Amino acid sequence: MTKKEVVYDEKSVKTLDALQHIRLRTGMYIGRIGTGSNPADGIYVMLKEVIDNSIDEFIMGNGKRIEVTRRDNTVTVRDYGRGIPLGKLIECVSEINTGAKYNDDVFQFSVGLNGVGTKAVNALSSDFEVVAYRGGKFRRATFGKGLLQNEETGKTTERDGTFVRFTPDVDIFGEYAWREEFIDHRLRYYAYLNSGLSLVYNGQTFLSKRGLRDLLEEEIDKEPTVYECVDYTNTHISFSFTHTHNYGENYFSFVNGQYTSDGGTHQSAFREGVLKGINEFAKRNFAGEDVRDGLVGAVAVKVQDPVFESQTKNKLGSTDVRPWVLQVVKEQVEMWLHKNPQDAEKLLEKIRQNERVRKELSSIKREARERAKKVAIRIPKLIDSKVHFNDASPESKKLDRREDTLIFLTEGDSAGGAMVQSRDVYTQAIFSLKGKPLNCHGLKRDAIYKNEELYNIMRALGIEDGIEGLRYNKVVIATDADVDGMHIRNLLLTFFLRYFDELVLKGHVYILETPLFRVRNKQETHYCYSEKERDAAAKKIAKPEITRFKGLGEISPKEFSHFIGGDMRLVPVTVKSMSHITKTLDFFMGKNTPERKQFIVDRLIADLA
Repeated sequence: MTKKEVVYDEKSVKTLDALQHIRLRTGMYIGRIGTGSNPADGIYVMLKEVIDNSIDEFIMGNGKRIEVTRRDNTVTVRDYGRGIPLGKLIECVSEINTGAKYNDDVFQFSVGLNGVGTKAVNALSSDFEVVAYRGGKFRRATFGKGLLQNEETGKTTERDGTFVRFTPDVDIFGEYAWREEFIDHRLRYYAYLNSGLSLVYNGQTFLSKRGLRDLLEEEIDKEPTVYECVDYTNTHISFSFTHTHNYGENYFSFVNGQYTSDGGTHQSAFREGVLKGINEFAKRNFAGEDVRDGLVGAVAVKVQDPVFESQTKNKLGSTDVRPWVLQVVKEQVEMWLHKNPQDAEKLLEKIRQNERVRKELSSIKREARERAKKVAIRIPKLIDSKVHFNDASPESKKLDRREDTLIFLTEGDSAGGAMVQSRDVYTQAIFSLKGKPLNCHGLKRDAIYKNEELYNIMRALGIEDGIEGLRYNKVVIATDADVDGMHIRNLLLTFFLRYFDELVLKGHVYILETPLFRVRNKQETHYCYSEKERDAAAKKIAKPEITRFKGLGEISPKEFSHFIGGDMRLVPVTVKSMSHITKTLDFFMGKNTPERKQFIVDRLIADLA
């Protein structure tokens, strides 16, 4: 059989218009598509792009109220800014690289500087409407999948501003569902970053008077702090911070109203500014880890022409931001310490305590490393990947797959064996647990260094000295869907939330969903993740054979390749706020056994009823 020759000539070269390119290469414009189960999914990015335009109006001093509504899958956003210029309305929502945000006199501190945002929303919506109200006149345009359907102009009594309505296209997103808590969370952040702005969502109003301090106090809730939140605001920067009695450090950073979940130059400058300000005041040279252990901070900057490291704007790359942010933070921290001597002493005592604990831990860490060396040069039970999240070598850049890296934490050798044979050796690593990990809730930090398995997990992930060395972008807990599997999952989550909560808060921890049932006959096979899916599949095929998977070890390597490949189902582990971590762990993993038992009994009765 001869191989068919493929003709490569002028006819092979295709040019896509901007609309076609957005719909064909959606990920380039809004990141992941998703189903609405993750706050980073495309439908929330679309909502953000529309609201960002309204926020930009508020930043420029126009309109103090934004109204957002959702009915089923359709979302509307109405602001009371200046309104899009009527003569350019259609171009502003349909032509790439068209907008006023290229004009620094009109928009000085805009997030959306590439002229893509609203156009992408239009292109990815099955139904899109935009109305501009300006000077007693209006212009309305409707679109379907980015194509203009209708337009009209006329007079109006409506206040100046812009109205946008969109419905994400099921042809792009498939079956999706909006989650209220994600919309709620995003609007709260907008309120914290824009003091005095009212955001109304389906009748609920979000409004903040103290900005980032309100954000931190809500995140911390009733968690005890070492001293009251420090906060400072000027035209270009706002920041707030305090110390809690928890481990690690956590930050919420923003650029022109955009939440930069991966930080960037402004966040690193803020961290350094806090350190330098404290050391200058104390006339000491405290180590950064001693100053920052327990620190919770928020920083927001306004920057002209910000440079982000991707279209989704999760990390700021502008190098010119660092010097002035560092200087402002250093000066203001030092000034606050001089003005508040009692709080200053509380902070310094916290740092000295951190220093003592670190020195005590250093010998325990050294013993743990020596013990690990005696066991093996390599980390036991780790089947590593070839590419790592923290790689900086030319080879890893060439592969450009660091974002795809993940590690499966799985129970026993049987499940791990099937994964090893079906995994992607470049990006997927596997760590097989020996049994049930230690319940570390309520234990001091030295306990996780003395426990061999938890220490090896730290080494495998590269987080022994913080998550900056994280070796895999996703940490995936892959346990059986039985009581023991759920218990192991809870123990691992307790470990991460207790000592490395930033790993969870930054969105690195996931749960692997594997099928509970296989429904098949000689012609076709269906894998089902619920009884509902099982029943539906059984109705589709003749003489179905139904298998119930009791554990991951029962799934063959050939079958496993379906579940950890392109169709892999991952459920992100999310927490509403930092305060919920302590409350949840105390209840589910603490010593309140009678309360927990009653909680279970109450819900069993409810289910039976």
